Amino acid sequence: MEDVTRRLVVVTGASSGIGLAAAVDLAGRGDQVVLVGRDPARLTAAGERVREASGERPELFRADFAVLDDVRGLAERLRAAYDRIDLLAHNAGAIVLQPVTTIDGFELSIQANHLAPFLLSNLLRDRIGRMVVTASAAHRSGALDPDDLNAPLRRYRSMGAYGTSKQANILFTAEAARRWPEVPAHCFHPGVVRTRFGSESRLLSWSLRVLPFRSPEQGADTLVWLAREDPARLVDGGYYVDRRLHRPLPKAADRELAARLWAASARAVGCD
Repeated sequence: MEDVTRRLVVVTGASSGIGLAAAVDLAGRGDQVVLVGRDPARLTAAGERVREASGERPELFRADFAVLDDVRGLAERLRAAYDRIDLLAHNAGAIVLQPVTTIDGFELSIQANHLAPFLLSNLLRDRIGRMVVTASAAHRSGALDPDDLNAPLRRYRSMGAYGTSKQANILFTAEAARRWPEVPAHCFHPGVVRTRFGSESRLLSWSLRVLPFRSPEQGADTLVWLAREDPARLVDGGYYVDRRLHRPLPKAADRELAARLWAASARAVGCD
């Protein structure tokens, strides 16, 4: 049963790809959509796409998840603008081809893909009605160590670092559901999607040419479905693929590891 009420929806990573496709779809269904992105020009262009599809110009918020102070500022601006956020869709993410340490001292993948969404969720917790997190089957290549979030910087492999951040996404979603039962939380794998994501990588670009791929709209389908479905019909904290509940690998379903990650993340971003 789809929720047909008008809601306030915040989508991160909404400048292109899955995030933009989801924003266009949700706005077309009558939701008030707020777009969050890093690049001002692409964010403005995305806003025009949403306006053309829905007839309503969305609010735009710029933030770089590679800078935690940007995330804190984003949370302050969202809190000032909205008393309630019916849906927070965590879609911002990055595949980082070379080892990069952020200004905050963390490996870029784990910060942009996990720590920044973790911080934003905690800062907005009392405003959030539900959460959807873009995860990935790439969690199979994850090797998360909550005691050393920068471990991927040693002998760096881009897909290993990315997989570790996606493993963290799934663990975070499940732990958020346990700690915040009043906030339904779900994550999903969008499939292999042809977007700008990872376009700088020759290997990834080649893979997208030879592997079965989806359009951004197809990749966003489960996100939109999770955003609209009655939470009572879903498994809180669940990981979904093509609108079906899936069991992630054990390393992404370990409750003890999820609790350790939560504690380590809270220390890392200073929101104990």
